[in-house]
Amino acid sequence: MRYLPHTPQEIDAMLQVIGAGSLDDLFGTIPKSCCCRLDMDLPKALTEWELNEHMDELASRMAVSPEYKVFMGAGSYDHYVPASAQYLTSRSEFVTSYTPYQPEISQGTLQAIYEYQTLATRLMGVEVATASHYDGSTALAESLLMAIRVTGKKKVAVSRLVHPLYRRVVQTYFDPTGYEVVELPFLQNGRTDIQALDSVEDLAAVALQSPNFFGCIEDLTAADKAIHAKQALFVVSFTEPLAYGLLKSPGSLNADIVCGEGQSLGLPRSFGGPGLGMLGSSMKYVRNLPGRLVGRTKDVDGRDGFVLTLATREQHIRREKATSNICTNNSLCATTAAVYMASLGGSGFRRLAQLNHDKAEYLKKELQRAGHAIPFDTPTFNEFVVRFPDGFEDRYQQLLEKKIVAGLPLECHYPELSDHYLLCATETASRTDMDSLVKEVGS
Repeated sequence: MRYLPHTPQEIDAMLQVIGAGSLDDLFGTIPKSCCCRLDMDLPKALTEWELNEHMDELASRMAVSPEYKVFMGAGSYDHYVPASAQYLTSRSEFVTSYTPYQPEISQGTLQAIYEYQTLATRLMGVEVATASHYDGSTALAESLLMAIRVTGKKKVAVSRLVHPLYRRVVQTYFDPTGYEVVELPFLQNGRTDIQALDSVEDLAAVALQSPNFFGCIEDLTAADKAIHAKQALFVVSFTEPLAYGLLKSPGSLNADIVCGEGQSLGLPRSFGGPGLGMLGSSMKYVRNLPGRLVGRTKDVDGRDGFVLTLATREQHIRREKATSNICTNNSLCATTAAVYMASLGGSGFRRLAQLNHDKAEYLKKELQRAGHAIPFDTPTFNEFVVRFPDGFEDRYQQLLEKKIVAGLPLECHYPELSDHYLLCATETASRTDMDSLVKEVGS
């Protein structure tokens, strides 16, 4: 009974109050066919020390321990996290699941989110940013639904070079709605085929990712002209926000909606989560933004204060009028991103982006010098595609045994790209490790 919240006596007393003779009676409305009567197949109890040893043994099987050299990004990136971000966001004032509805007792949390919104707008080049979402994939799906609300049209186009898992989330959102999702193919240079829009009519939005899933930087200026000529909204997604330390922000290149994943901004990879969905737009679409915003106002004494505003979530208004059914904003992740960006500052952010670019370029050129093909000649950021010799799968497994993860095989997402691998190098990749990878993969 050590870990159970109620004693048998307390359970009996509660059952008597509601007129149930037993726990089975309490759940009597559940059909017998739906009830599981099997005993739980659990191992015998372990001591604390035995359990620690067991967990250590399980952890040693994972290819994330420090002795593994992982050259894989694909939407989740390894970056150093400043001690300031780790310290500040571990303080009890921020580590809470409480939603800051009551501004009287939530000024610190609300101001932290407000500062995140301010920094996010500068990073993405937009006028207003939401108080964040679950992750980059849901931010993209919500952006496309937002475009449908704004335009009244029921069809969107999404590039095949948007992260494959993001596209699956979009399809999951859209399947029950009857809205149509059209996929745009990609060209031999690793960019989206914008000309494919010529055969598609009545679009609410077109979504590109830049840098795209191959790491290639899309021509957003050309895309802007083609998309707006179709009277569709221009949506730009991203998985690596650090790229905008070097590249022009999507908003400055006339994107109507910008969305993506903020994991790189101080959040550890943590087996894929939690993430940080970033989303912003121009002010004219503010009332169609999903989720909620934190605004700055004045209290009765004229002092600055912060409140939730335009919270058009299903918790706040009638479900059929809500812009989103998102019920959390991952506020601790947003606060972490704000502390991370503030810790680096503008110049530090730019220098770190340059370092990431240079590391990946070094690895790319060394692999090319070793005789491996780089199929796309478009400029890249952080990651790039390499074509290894036929039958590289066996060598890939051998490298895993040597604790080297030589990128992500692309064939599972792009069947036409057999023997193509997506490799990534951030500031955490040393020259020694990159040279070792080049040597191990051979020529």
